[in-house]
Amino acid sequence: MAPSTPDVFVTGIGAVSCLGGSANEFWTGLKAAAATARPTPVPGLTERVPDVLAYQVADGAAGAAGPAAVGARGDLGRAAGFALAAAREAVADAGLGPRELAEAAVVIGTAVGESGGREGADGSTVDGDGNGDGDGDGDGGWEPMFSVAASVGGELGTFGTNISVSNACAASGYALSVAVDLIRRGEADTVLLGGAEGIAWVPLASFSRLGAADPETCRPFDAERRGTVFGEGAAVLVLQSARAAAGRRTYGRVLGTAWSCDAHHPTAPDPGGEQLVRVARAALDEAALGPGDIGCVVPHGTGTRQNDVIEHQVLREVLGEHAARTPLFSLKAFIGHTAGAAAAFAAVSAALMARHGEIPANVPLAHPDPECPVLLPQDGPTALERPNVLVNAYAFGGSNFTMVFGGEAR
Repeated sequence: MAPSTPDVFVTGIGAVSCLGGSANEFWTGLKAAAATARPTPVPGLTERVPDVLAYQVADGAAGAAGPAAVGARGDLGRAAGFALAAAREAVADAGLGPRELAEAAVVIGTAVGESGGREGADGSTVDGDGNGDGDGDGDGGWEPMFSVAASVGGELGTFGTNISVSNACAASGYALSVAVDLIRRGEADTVLLGGAEGIAWVPLASFSRLGAADPETCRPFDAERRGTVFGEGAAVLVLQSARAAAGRRTYGRVLGTAWSCDAHHPTAPDPGGEQLVRVARAALDEAALGPGDIGCVVPHGTGTRQNDVIEHQVLREVLGEHAARTPLFSLKAFIGHTAGAAAAFAAVSAALMARHGEIPANVPLAHPDPECPVLLPQDGPTALERPNVLVNAYAFGGSNFTMVFGGEAR
């Protein structure tokens, strides 16, 4: 990273997940690897698609009981409700004043958006006129599914740039890059950056039809894994310029971000992994760091064989001799694959690890896969010896993202 590149600090975080309705509950859940959340049947869906489970937000968690639980208007969707709850927590954590909040930008990634609200009790599309065409004309007009950022901005009264990003499971990673660029170009001093998803039936059933849904649990890097298991919730970070962050306690800095696209296949990753290597190296270059500077990797790690094996090969090439001794934190084993919110949850995890100086124990693997022998510490917290965390997020269509997060040196 060039010396003149403006710093981007993380000053606040918020999270709503299957582990609880706050970032503190999220961290507590991550530290309790042996008692982690388990996926559960999705009401109304598993009678027809019995192998589809999901890591769902409990009804008592913030944002889970609908808009009223977070003081929002009555037509706010499930994903937006989660995002608003996480955003409010992040704003309070950062100590943003009314003027800072009013001038803030909002950038949120989501793969599914509010499509779950368009599904009827039988999984069919519904809308205001009841004819199932999804045009919403019975309510006086069409309503977009990808309106999470606008909903959050409207509820919080922000007047800065407002962007919803939707490119499948890399959405909040790309959103993070957009947010960083807004700050580095001087277009915003404060950005509410996040990702949000609410469980929707069509994507879950589609993954089942693809044969990519594990009927038991999400278990990346386990030899007996059978696919991924989706989760829901929201993670939000307050990103600020050095000027806006002055005087605040920070979690660390976003040191480097990068995108790439391999366009190899609509769903399958490029087996050569060339673009995955490229994006990781580009993020390291922007951060002005080398392979030996990384203290932890939060992999994409979906639990599909193609992803896990290729990602191991990519990390081995990118990190070189350091790969075998660089610990991984397999986040999706705790909260499932949160799709467009996955990178934001990984970024919150990186911020918390940097703040506490430790990597929580991974969920124990019953059958470690010899094809991807990654280092997954499982016997208690591991010291974050180097305060830099590499985060990967990949998506259908070949959209790839890598971030380097830098905590304070300890």
